[in-house]
Amino acid sequence: MDIVSLKLSELHPYENNPRQNDDAVDAVAASIKEFGFKVPIVVDKNNVIVAGHTRYKAAKKLKLKTVPCVVADDLSEEQVNAFRLADNKTGELALWDDEKLAQELAGIANIDMEQFGFALEAVDLSEGVADNPYTTETTIPQYEPTGECPDLSALYDTAKTDDLIAEIEASKLRPDEKGFLLRAAGRHTVFNYRKIAEYYAHASPEMQELMEKSALVIIDEDDAIRNGFVALSSKVSELMEE
Repeated sequence: MDIVSLKLSELHPYENNPRQNDDAVDAVAASIKEFGFKVPIVVDKNNVIVAGHTRYKAAKKLKLKTVPCVVADDLSEEQVNAFRLADNKTGELALWDDEKLAQELAGIANIDMEQFGFALEAVDLSEGVADNPYTTETTIPQYEPTGECPDLSALYDTAKTDDLIAEIEASKLRPDEKGFLLRAAGRHTVFNYRKIAEYYAHASPEMQELMEKSALVIIDEDDAIRNGFVALSSKVSELMEE
């Protein structure tokens, strides 16, 4: 595979590209800025983009003059169209292992992964608890507070929960069935543990105690208090009892 450097002005987005990628441009631009342009854009013999529209938009955002490209001049027009769809679709088939993802994020201390779309609120550990009730412990990363106290509204995201509650309320189920599902709907609330750590550091002793009892934070007495860290961890048995 030969990689060539082409001027950004020479590339042409595919006019009927069915992929809506505007929301991903900032994250891809951040990735290119942090790591360099490591994944070439694939173009056909006429320099029409086959795969890499988001990278193209990110490159424009970064005001790059040239970008690495692979020219797929060995593919027929039908193969080009098929590859354009397949390249986007195959990425949708992969899933995240939330527990392993949390462990990987915990090991990255000096790079802000949120700029690449890995917002910590996206790691919903409650779903892992439900999917694997035999797991005895889930480890949540340890963070060092920066000194800023976030608003309570920034500690959690209830969008998924709110949508589910609305659907349950609109259903024709019996009141007791609705009540049961409404209690369960809260498990879809997604928590931002980094901001929870920040809030905990500024909270009153009573609030801190109740946050610990709610399994939002558990303090590691050995080094967290001494160094100002907040170690966040949760045990499945505790979560299921709350």
